[in-house]
Amino acid sequence: MTDHVLTGTAAHVVGCDGCGLAHHALSDQHDMCCLRCGLPLHFRKPDSLNRTWALLIASYVLIIPANLLPVMKSSTLAGTEDDTIMGGVIYLWESGSEVLGAILFIASIVIPLSKLFALTYLLISVRRRSTWQPKTRTQIYRVLEAVGRWSMIDVYVASMLTALVQFGNLMSINVGAGAIAFGAVVVLTMIAAECFDPRLIWDAANQTQATTDSPKENHAV
Repeated sequence: MTDHVLTGTAAHVVGCDGCGLAHHALSDQHDMCCLRCGLPLHFRKPDSLNRTWALLIASYVLIIPANLLPVMKSSTLAGTEDDTIMGGVIYLWESGSEVLGAILFIASIVIPLSKLFALTYLLISVRRRSTWQPKTRTQIYRVLEAVGRWSMIDVYVASMLTALVQFGNLMSINVGAGAIAFGAVVVLTMIAAECFDPRLIWDAANQTQATTDSPKENHAV
């Protein structure tokens, strides 16, 4: 037996994205504003899927140079060395800092890729109007929304080293093009998560529930 699913749209209730105040309104009303903070009210974020897809595709494109191009360029008297994200992980692992290497690998590779794949899955499931475990899919969205910002650890390290290690011709560290692409991926995925409306996950479940209940109601009448 499935639990009854009732969305805010079906109940004619819309919440403010700014202050969270719930309002009672008809689903076909337009130009609604929050009574508390004045922000526009929407039952669903306008053009949510298209905006999220656009940002997600841009992230997929940028994640390639982010992992192939160097994130740091180290210049010493012995020469110049370029370090990619994976190169830094391997260096830390081989130098005996397995814990730091594992943290860098998870934060800079596992989390960004997992976030891209998870968001892609949510978009496809909403587009196909899947009714599978809407609560579980909502929890997946909450997790990827919370952990996305921790992917910036590699950019933070590169920025700090660039600011601190500058000794003229003896030694200097500069940010590479890979760090810029990687930072763009993190920012784009964070914006994509904000553009995605998790309430869309429940719309298909609500519609299925309504379709299932209709024959029973008609038969009872």
